[in-house]
Amino acid sequence: MKIFAVAAIGLCLAMPAFAEDLRKPGDYPLGADSQVQAVPHGQVVGPMEFHSRAIPDTVRRYWVYVPAGYSAATPPNLLVFQDGQRALNPGGPLRINTVLDNLIARGDIPPTLGVFVTPGNVSEHYPDNLGMGNPDHRAEEYDALNDDYSRMLIDELLPEVAKSYRFSDDPKKRIIGGTSSGAIAAFTVAWNHPEAFGNVISMIGSFTSIGMHPATATTPFIPGGDTYPGLIRKSKIRPLRIFMQDGSNDLDNEHGNWFLSSQQMVKSIEWANANADKWNLGPARYDLKHVWGDGGHSDQHGGSMLPDILRWMWRDQGK
Repeated sequence: MKIFAVAAIGLCLAMPAFAEDLRKPGDYPLGADSQVQAVPHGQVVGPMEFHSRAIPDTVRRYWVYVPAGYSAATPPNLLVFQDGQRALNPGGPLRINTVLDNLIARGDIPPTLGVFVTPGNVSEHYPDNLGMGNPDHRAEEYDALNDDYSRMLIDELLPEVAKSYRFSDDPKKRIIGGTSSGAIAAFTVAWNHPEAFGNVISMIGSFTSIGMHPATATTPFIPGGDTYPGLIRKSKIRPLRIFMQDGSNDLDNEHGNWFLSSQQMVKSIEWANANADKWNLGPARYDLKHVWGDGGHSDQHGGSMLPDILRWMWRDQGK
């Protein structure tokens, strides 16, 4: 099996020798931690609709995963994941609620409340015919570098969830994650608000020019996600723990090269850490791990690693 670069974080990607010869690029099977097991299962509540003031004229759906044994007296950790319809898909590659069931039951990670949210759709009610597809306001929310999506999530949606379920307010006990444009949305929230989220999961992240709009005679230039590597090198370091994944066969189109952009992100984060004192970027440092594979624009590789990603994210917390 050809591995392009693997960060030494104990993520097990090994396969039997006879299977390596048969493996196709991008083929990353799910392990036992992503399969339904005979363990206590958390409750998935939803879908529920949510209208936002920060992003008017849109509606989104969200689900709340309540871990088995939940007690308001001991608020659990928090995991927020974008594109919630796919994150919870029982036949998909992420199956996050199942992963949480298994890891929490075994004591591999602390009890965790999950919030899984779709992008907005410009309509009064969320369309019933979208299935696993994307609502029509996804790019405007996920690929923008402004604070609108962060404000919707932090000031509106999470307080709504908190009316029914308590969860930790410690950023070190909160993860925000996503795949593709959901990954850059997650990074933007944590980048702008490290006081709210101290951990970020990025899978096949769209750190490209999707959100960029050239200047015209009447409108200013609006930057896109491809500006993040430069921002990281010239901005104060946020106290963030970041996991990044991508594959060498990811997209290459008019918006950019996904694999190259993820590598640029990693290089900029590593440079900022190494030069923090010289350029007065500290005192914080990024806690970074990354894994590169040979997949395309798919959640398969990231999904196969998700149990180990969560273990790494909260490796230093009591169970």
